[in-house]
Amino acid sequence: MVKICCIGAGYVGGPTMAVIALKCPSIEVAVVDISVARITAWNSDQLPIYEPGLDDVVKQCRGKNLFFSTDVEKHVAEADIIFVSVNTPTKTRGLGAGKAADLTYWESAARMIADVAKSDKIVVEKSTVPVKTAEAIERILTHNSKGINYQILSNPEFLAEGTAIDDLFTPDRVLIGGRETPEGQKAIQALKSVYANWVPEERIICSNLWSAELSKLAANAFLAQRISSVNAMSALCEATGANVSEVAHAVGKDTRIGSKFLNASVGFGGSCFQKDILNLVYICECNGLTQVANYWKQVIKVNDYQKTRFVNRVVSSMFNTVSGKKIGILGFAFKKDTGDTRETPAIDVCNGLLGDKAHLSIYDPQVTEDQIKKDLSMNKFDWDHPIHLQPTSPAASVKQLSVVWDAYEAAKEAHGLCILTEWDEFKKLDYQRIFDNMQKPAFVFDGRNVVNVEKLREIGFIVYSIGKPLDPWLKDMPAVA
Repeated sequence: MVKICCIGAGYVGGPTMAVIALKCPSIEVAVVDISVARITAWNSDQLPIYEPGLDDVVKQCRGKNLFFSTDVEKHVAEADIIFVSVNTPTKTRGLGAGKAADLTYWESAARMIADVAKSDKIVVEKSTVPVKTAEAIERILTHNSKGINYQILSNPEFLAEGTAIDDLFTPDRVLIGGRETPEGQKAIQALKSVYANWVPEERIICSNLWSAELSKLAANAFLAQRISSVNAMSALCEATGANVSEVAHAVGKDTRIGSKFLNASVGFGGSCFQKDILNLVYICECNGLTQVANYWKQVIKVNDYQKTRFVNRVVSSMFNTVSGKKIGILGFAFKKDTGDTRETPAIDVCNGLLGDKAHLSIYDPQVTEDQIKKDLSMNKFDWDHPIHLQPTSPAASVKQLSVVWDAYEAAKEAHGLCILTEWDEFKKLDYQRIFDNMQKPAFVFDGRNVVNVEKLREIGFIVYSIGKPLDPWLKDMPAVA
């Protein structure tokens, strides 16, 4: 029986291993993590992450051929194939701070594998890692090998949160990179045969190690670039009276461009886009490719500009001050159908409004009050480090906010309403009821283009919707303070 072990029971490791266990009943899969709380959650009815369809998959396999354990060394020693999906946060200090990936957790995983291994292993990079990580890991393993052979493979994940299970069931492609030696090719075939249990052969792509590592960064950079492109257009649309949705629709009809990822919004978030682009920028700089680095930096700059522009719109529309005013925030997760708040644009928007002394009332169907308060008091990039290294006491500004149980409560007595996540329920709200309970003039700032602007204006709202022709009220207001 082939045994697979995955180090790291997070957003990538958990769902990926659960699906492998479901699709390969003859393989024993163990997911290990040093966090007792996280493993306990994976073994309970309340899984540590929310992902549609995940519960069913875990329940079908757990205890049969899928195990969650804190006994890291035992499972690593027994495994034939070891997936490593530990955090690779952006460094916050030292060489490359703010750009380079921090490989501390990766390196300690590699050293631990070398310590406990008694038989040959295939080690698979699953975390997003900078190009040439495999080489570093290979060196650590071979210098501590005690006669054991290791093959390193890169098998980047291409999951989108909210659809991760579907993405795993029917992936666009599975990418496996390995050494171009006979042993390397044999290792690639071993991993390929696991995926071949449910993925059609033509969708499994094999490449060299560096291509596989770089493909992941490149894919995320291209996706983020599309969002920044349409967001840059949204600013021009507002200035000229064009409608960004109509422009995006016309552009997306070109089959060479396609319609996906062309929704203008308050900005992109998620644990990967910014991190991966910063990483790409750093690799380019290290290789003396300054122009290439500057090109990709611009994608993040436009994203930051979009968030700042949104906050400035809110403040300038409301007589240039939000001090002491209640503002309802609908949605905090970085996108719908996930409870994930990593790098969500809501953090910068809320902090911008809190900085102007607004009182915020926040509602999100999946995000806890604890999480929201933690996110708003954390330094950039802190979220990607283990919990015991994160700040515990919320900052003072957090006292100016409350987290509430529904959208109507968030909007009650508020001067303005900001929609920051495109949850489906926000399209179906009774906006007449919301209007009746708000201070007048009542403003809606739609950061996700989810509301029917005409309808809301008929009710009496002053509406700002990203990239749409401006409300007469906003026409004379400066877009950028």
